[in-house]
Amino acid sequence: MPLSFTGPAVVLPLLREALGGSAVALHWATNAFMLSFGAALMAAGALADNLGRRPVFLGGLLLAVASGAALACAPNLLVFNLLRGVQGLAAAAALASGSAALAQVVQGAARTRAFGWLGASFGAGLAFGPLAAGLLGDSLGWRAVVVLPGLVSVLALVLGVWRLPASRNPVATRLDGAGTLAFTLALGLFTLGVLQAPGQGWGAVQVVLPLAGAVLAAWLFWCTEARLLRRGGQPMLDISLLRYPRFVGVQLLAAAPAYGFVVLLVLLPIRFIGLESRSSWEAGQLMLLLSGPILLMPGVAARLVGRWSAAAVCAVGLVLCAAGLLWLGRCGPLSGVRDYAGPLLAIGLGIGLPWGLMDGLAVSVVPRERAGMAAGIFNTVRVAGEGIALALVGAGLAALLATQLHPLFPGTDVAQAAQRLATGDLAQAMALLPGGTRAELLLAYARAFGVLTRVLAGITLATACVVFLVLRTPDPHGTEDALAAERG
Repeated sequence: MPLSFTGPAVVLPLLREALGGSAVALHWATNAFMLSFGAALMAAGALADNLGRRPVFLGGLLLAVASGAALACAPNLLVFNLLRGVQGLAAAAALASGSAALAQVVQGAARTRAFGWLGASFGAGLAFGPLAAGLLGDSLGWRAVVVLPGLVSVLALVLGVWRLPASRNPVATRLDGAGTLAFTLALGLFTLGVLQAPGQGWGAVQVVLPLAGAVLAAWLFWCTEARLLRRGGQPMLDISLLRYPRFVGVQLLAAAPAYGFVVLLVLLPIRFIGLESRSSWEAGQLMLLLSGPILLMPGVAARLVGRWSAAAVCAVGLVLCAAGLLWLGRCGPLSGVRDYAGPLLAIGLGIGLPWGLMDGLAVSVVPRERAGMAAGIFNTVRVAGEGIALALVGAGLAALLATQLHPLFPGTDVAQAAQRLATGDLAQAMALLPGGTRAELLLAYARAFGVLTRVLAGITLATACVVFLVLRTPDPHGTEDALAAERG
């Protein structure tokens, strides 16, 4: 799944050259996967409980293999983006059913170790995915990059057929179809409106209508879940959990990496390859400095929780991440690898501390019998939040670029050029700005990126404060201490 997310981001300039498409369509190359993944995650879990974890897991992997092969044959960017949405559905089915099956196969302390390996595999995908994508992109082209997750899925499929036992939830209720549909509509319409805002303007019909539709869909989702809860059904989102302050704090913690780390997995390859003209391989090496610490820091965090509270460890990590973001904003268009190494490592080390604790905290802040629903909500918030963050940050960067370009090119419509620059299409941006030089545009980008990193650092610092204040309150369920003891 991390390979599916990071790969296309690294080879986005190659995709643009091969398949064309507008700046908004290029954003969907990453957003389509994250949105369908996040929107379908809880529905896939309910489907696995009803139909059985094994068939849903194997079906998700089959779909991942098929979508990977189809992506390599996509004739244009529209088809590519639609297939990316299908790939997200496959990832949701595999993760939700696979995690539930894993929880049934292993028990006790072995379960903690098993899920630790699951987290390590995600860390490995994030750490080495950009490097693998860069190597494949330079040597074999973008098609090899989108086929790679399908090849990995083939191995998982063979192992699943061979070893995965059948299991299901004997008391599972029917799928919350209305809630799932409303939730998906809210996410999709919100993202569509935000992505079109930089080019059309926030007051344009193409922006206002999707955003209004997103608000309506979100209201319908809330009403549907509340009605199901009153009738004793099993809603997609159990809103009664929101009465636990620590649970709300964990949801904020789930969203923090989206703004402090995940968006950089998309923005930085675009900057390194499309604007600074680095090779995909060099960009992958730089991205390894950012994501590599994810492999190591969860183990460090588990040891620290034995001495300090989880609230303190998470807050310190987020503060270090915010400092790295501020440092990254000072890197200019001529910065070398050494200039980038410090801030990228600081961000990776900082975000790695809460990364290793979030999953355990998600189920430790509610009564034990509500742990399953809490884990589902946490994963949905994390993945859907990443999709929303990508849309907001992409639109924000385009707006900041337009602000920087306007004084340089008075009387010129800089909105389209700003969008092209935000997607790494430097040549088209220069064509839209007659007389503009590469140096001017790179400097404008560096200034806009610096403002953006300050905003992201502010969000990360604010989250650190709230998470620390909320999670440091006494644990009424006594599960956090048990979690620390089990890890230690």
